[in-house]
Amino acid sequence: MTAPEGPAAEGPAAEPANAVPARAEQSLRRTLLSPGYLLLLLLCVLLGVPIALACFFFVSLQHELQHWVWTSLPEAAGYGAPPWWWPLPALVLAGLILAPIVTRMPGGGGHLPVNGLGGAPVGPKALPGAVLAALATLPLGVVLGPEAPLMAVGSGLALLAVRRARADPKASAILATAGSTAAISTILGGPVAAAVLLMEGAGLAGARMAALLLPCLLASATGALVFTGFGQWTGLDIGALSLPQVPPSTGPDAADFLWGVPTAALIAVLITLARALGRRTVGWTSHRTAVRTVLCATAVGVCIAAYALITGRSPAEAALSGQAALAQLAAHPHAWSVGALVALVACKGLAWGIALGSLRGGPIFPSVLLGTATAMACSGLPGFGVTPALALGISAAAAAVTGLPLASSVLAVLLVGRDAHDQMPLIVVASVVSFVVAQVIRRSPPETEASARPGAAPEAEPDR
Repeated sequence: MTAPEGPAAEGPAAEPANAVPARAEQSLRRTLLSPGYLLLLLLCVLLGVPIALACFFFVSLQHELQHWVWTSLPEAAGYGAPPWWWPLPALVLAGLILAPIVTRMPGGGGHLPVNGLGGAPVGPKALPGAVLAALATLPLGVVLGPEAPLMAVGSGLALLAVRRARADPKASAILATAGSTAAISTILGGPVAAAVLLMEGAGLAGARMAALLLPCLLASATGALVFTGFGQWTGLDIGALSLPQVPPSTGPDAADFLWGVPTAALIAVLITLARALGRRTVGWTSHRTAVRTVLCATAVGVCIAAYALITGRSPAEAALSGQAALAQLAAHPHAWSVGALVALVACKGLAWGIALGSLRGGPIFPSVLLGTATAMACSGLPGFGVTPALALGISAAAAAVTGLPLASSVLAVLLVGRDAHDQMPLIVVASVVSFVVAQVIRRSPPETEASARPGAAPEAEPDR
């Protein structure tokens, strides 16, 4: 059979090669210049202000409670530093507080951190439980970070605002994602890391990515500006993940890559094994949830106390999210012996794995400390520098726990600061190696991982 000739042969296949991109560009332009989208951008800027203020008071209150539990209260009891047994009653109390929240409040206190960073946006009905679980348990030493509860605050407030405005579902989804991005940008050092996290996590491209990225950039930039300015005005600790001091810059050489690549693979294996423990903990706590939640919190306290007994150091280094310990490790890397770093990775890693599947919080901050401590323990190898170890530890750990190598590289560059320029090749290599190794040994279903990534659209009933 011969092909038809004449006008009938002229169809989509006969279009010029640039016709499809031109139509896509025109469609994007119509979307960006439409009144509804411009109003959406304005709403994102307006929402960034109250979300940033809510996140500021959330983080400030958490830090005040944390300082009271781990500094003021031990000093009032006559201790210069928390004794080794201090985590035991603190974590038991955290479990007793969390158990009724998980079993009785809407939303169960927020998503399980073993499932990723954020997941679907949290609806207004589930928001009180997520906030209460975080404020009541994170200061007591739960080995998790504040990033997931902050994202819940951002998405919950955004969904509450659009519900009152009766916005359509698509606008609600975009505003909820913008609210989450604005919230997470407050503690990731600005909107750049949050925007890259969103782009890579959402898995969008072309017009859809641009249409979603602009609202999130505006909301996160506004939120970060208000968050930082309000912190300077009040003088309160804003709790952002930062490294005020890092070791002197030394450009990576062949030895750094020789030791850095297997170190990044080791970090990926350790992070993935801890997440596997978290998934097993989820299955164990699915029955008799209240009792087993308390038991898991107690086990976390035992791990932290074991670190203090083994090393003779403060149990606060292994407890909490790891922000303060990470800053201390970066500023004074030689203050820890190799044995202390190994004990920190073992005890905190075990506690983190248990907490991932039973408690509530964010998974990123503790994993970054674990990766950095692992790399620092390996930095004594011949030719392996401290600064390259710090940079690759952050990047490899973040890539293993998030599954987002680009966002992890950007996060490491922002944290290392001025010295990151020389370390960029090693940062990128470590991120890619860790991501690949984690994907090879991970056994979770792909759909579970995808549904837990940031930028996921809310379900039909976001309050569930």
